[in-house]
Amino acid sequence: MLGICRGRRKFLAASLTVLFVPAITWIYLFAGSFEDGKPVSLSPLESQPHSPRYTASSQRERESLEVRMREVEEENRVLRKQLSLAQSRSPSHHRGNHSKTYSMEEGTGDSESLRAGIVAGNSSECGQQPAVEKCETIHVAIVCAGYNASRDVVTLVKSVLFHRRNPLHFHLIADAIAKQILATLFQTWMVPAVRIDFYDADELKSEVSWIPNKHYSGIYGLMKLVLTKTLPSNLERVIVLDTDITFATDIAELWAVFHKFKGQQVLGLVENQSDWYLGNLWKNHRPWPALGRGYNTGVILLLLDKLRKMKWEQMWRLTAERELMSMLSTSLADQDIFNAVIKQNPFLVYQLPCFWNVQLSDHTRSEQCYRDVSDLKVIHWNSPKKLRVKNKHVEFFRNLYLTFLEYDGNLLRRELFGCPSEADVNSENLQKQLSELDEDDLCYEFRRERFTVHRTHLYFLHYEYEPASDNTDVTLVAQLSMDRLQMLEAICKHWEGPISLALYLSDAEAQQFLRYAQGSEVLMSRHNVGYHIVYKEGQFYPVNLLRNVAMKHISTPYMFLSDIDFLPMYGLYEYLRKSVIQLDLATTKKALIVPAFETLRYRLSFPKSKAELLSMLDMGTLFTFRYHVWTKGHAPTNFAKWRTATTPYRVEWEADFEPYVVVRKDCPEYDRRFVGFGWNKVAHIMELDAQEYEFTVLPNAYMIHMPHAPSFDITKFRSNKQYRICLKTLKEEFQQDMSRHYGFAALKYLTAENNS
Repeated sequence: MLGICRGRRKFLAASLTVLFVPAITWIYLFAGSFEDGKPVSLSPLESQPHSPRYTASSQRERESLEVRMREVEEENRVLRKQLSLAQSRSPSHHRGNHSKTYSMEEGTGDSESLRAGIVAGNSSECGQQPAVEKCETIHVAIVCAGYNASRDVVTLVKSVLFHRRNPLHFHLIADAIAKQILATLFQTWMVPAVRIDFYDADELKSEVSWIPNKHYSGIYGLMKLVLTKTLPSNLERVIVLDTDITFATDIAELWAVFHKFKGQQVLGLVENQSDWYLGNLWKNHRPWPALGRGYNTGVILLLLDKLRKMKWEQMWRLTAERELMSMLSTSLADQDIFNAVIKQNPFLVYQLPCFWNVQLSDHTRSEQCYRDVSDLKVIHWNSPKKLRVKNKHVEFFRNLYLTFLEYDGNLLRRELFGCPSEADVNSENLQKQLSELDEDDLCYEFRRERFTVHRTHLYFLHYEYEPASDNTDVTLVAQLSMDRLQMLEAICKHWEGPISLALYLSDAEAQQFLRYAQGSEVLMSRHNVGYHIVYKEGQFYPVNLLRNVAMKHISTPYMFLSDIDFLPMYGLYEYLRKSVIQLDLATTKKALIVPAFETLRYRLSFPKSKAELLSMLDMGTLFTFRYHVWTKGHAPTNFAKWRTATTPYRVEWEADFEPYVVVRKDCPEYDRRFVGFGWNKVAHIMELDAQEYEFTVLPNAYMIHMPHAPSFDITKFRSNKQYRICLKTLKEEFQQDMSRHYGFAALKYLTAENNS
């Protein structure tokens, strides 16, 4: 009892401090703002530098007073925070027996709320009550559709993960495209204490397709209206976010605001910061009905359980039907309907402080939401202009956004202290495999790379493919890093068919690639190129993993396994489609070889026919590929026979053979143990031979290797003895695995290796 009384005395002292310190401060400032019995303005807008009384001395005094005023205001803000924490009551329900976490501050509330809190605090329970439990899961819902929105979601999630200290459960309402992209991304990201659930957006279209919508978000911009019906019935509350949101604070602070809802408040929203709903933006502007300025739905707090009890589904439908009779369509998608409902039922909304949704579109009052940019919580890029929007602090906002855009997502794979993650089979298997490796093994890093899970973002750019009616289509498959981007335009000019590319990039390089591609007329005119980003991790170039990623995501029955440094002959795409039919690739195990040549010239007049190529060979402008450094790699192609061949001819496998081939999409993957330089293609061709593929050389096909600087990996191979020793060890282990898997037939590979 004595402790309670002491606590209340402290509480009363804090209350008096908050009440009297501002008064004393302003008396001090008021008295100090007089000079010779006349007041001196503290506002820079009211200062008169050309007045006789405006001296350097008075300017310094004015600045000193302003600094002191800001210091006192900051002290008051801290005291208000302590006071609001002291007066908060215990929530009536806790999930589980988790320990308590840090306290959350909503922000600077209005003065009426503060005074009401002081009065209520005198009769409240003593002690500090945290608003969010330490390991409480925070639920976030996002509607996402298409390729561009999938990229935006990643930046949003990065900003949330960067600040978070709680487990997260993302509920993604996604179309088939976004689901494929994001499911792969999160599966390979492997972030602890993060759960992802998908809900089919295409199945929800019938729920909102009857509403005409002029907004650029289309039908997906209406789907937040049906979340009470879409999300699990046992989910009580959720934070709903647009994809163009960036967090500048821990999302748990926003989650804590749910505890401030009272009575029938079920929607947490920030006031709209533009004049849209005031109807004065242009002549005859007629917006949907709204309460005052209306509310922006880029950030929403939904109390799902109460909304269901209020029959939210019926409520918004009736409102939409009534308003559409006169409005005919929505202009701002779901936001118009939310506002129309709130106009009729204002008791539903809890108004969030505007720093929870600072709306960076033109002609907004966003700058009134904060005194300093450090006060911001959530930035909303809700203008079609996005980063080009006008705001006096736009450089700060842009830099914050770009920080997360290019932030290394691998750094966000951190465990939450004291919050155990749910058991994940893939993660457990990975840990088991890694634990079986010997860290003292000199080739440990090579072996470890085989099990490294690389974060993968499929279809980084828009992709469209129309299947060929004759089922003969062929996709060119290749992989590259940042230093080979210059080859993309040339390949697109030489190959008009579908292409599947795996790019090994950092997060920052991925954005450089995006800008490069969007600035290229050639690349932007091609929609049948699938760009799959595999994010950098580890010290080796995972060449065979990249090839496997590109192979796995083709849409055609056949694929041409190439390398990014090669330009295919003009017309090769159509020639291969005809060869597929001619050689009955659909029902036979064949690998069609495209002979490889090279030039040492950076500027080459590309041969337009086989005859022209043979002439250039004779003149020394072209050479058979790697004839001077690695003859065995392509010697079995038999270039002497190819010169005069007019029909396809069969060749036999030989040691170290590594041609470029056309195969069915069901061919075996590349072996991931081979990274960097050496034996990555050789091992694959060996396995094709073990599976009894027939190697057939095409007589009128060719490809030419273009010169480039040596790769980092080939430099390591040439300069590092241990690198070569490890490659030899991996090669021997691969051959042993082949013998175990294919039995007696695989013995020839050991014999051939010994004889070579």
